Amino acid sequence: MTTPTAISDETLEVLRKIPTQTLIDALWVKNWPMSMIEGALPLQPGQSMAGRAVTLRFVPHRPDLAQDKPKREFSAEYVAFELCGPGEVLVIDAMGWQYSSIGGDIKFFRLFQRQVGGLVTDGAVRDTNSLKEYGFPVYSAACTAKQGPAEFWPWQVNDAVQCGGVLVRPGDAIVGDDDGVVVVPRAIVDEVIEIAHQREEVEGVIKAQLEVEKCSPGKYYPFNDLTWQLFEEKTGKKVNH
Repeated sequence: MTTPTAISDETLEVLRKIPTQTLIDALWVKNWPMSMIEGALPLQPGQSMAGRAVTLRFVPHRPDLAQDKPKREFSAEYVAFELCGPGEVLVIDAMGWQYSSIGGDIKFFRLFQRQVGGLVTDGAVRDTNSLKEYGFPVYSAACTAKQGPAEFWPWQVNDAVQCGGVLVRPGDAIVGDDDGVVVVPRAIVDEVIEIAHQREEVEGVIKAQLEVEKCSPGKYYPFNDLTWQLFEEKTGKKVNH
């Protein structure tokens, strides 16, 4: 299988305007897993995010690993930081450990300097007041005052990871809004966008009709034969379904 091309900045801007729930529905249509990162909650309301995934994997603490791991700027998290910019989202697999910190003010100041597109983890972050001031979107499972090294360490950069139970591969699209974070696989991103736009149009027609008829949504939703008939009558278009 050939490696798909990198997702363009223009495509990221399109994704940023599509609600995460619509992307989930489009993935469902494609029979792909509904890849919402469980537990990744917005640090503050009104966040909007779309970027290419840079991945970082944490592993449990053990004294020999702590001794053997690269030190200072060669540590895995700092290597990952340097791969990030405005078009990238750093996705950190913290194994779902919600009460220990993957980082805070001092570490993530570098992400602020690099104008990162966002930070997502199924673990916890600390120094949240500073992170809010940095201005880039942050999604985490929790906030904490605890440090992380007593329990886990950053270990591997830019390999396939899980985050919140979802597979994330480097270069996948990571899209976030107030409802959470969705992973759109790089291999099908164009198809997902096309389906998402179609669904938005169909749902717009349904909602307008419900205002007229004042009937149960079940007449047209979930989509059924009456839905497609209504859509064709109102728009003159046919949708592959």
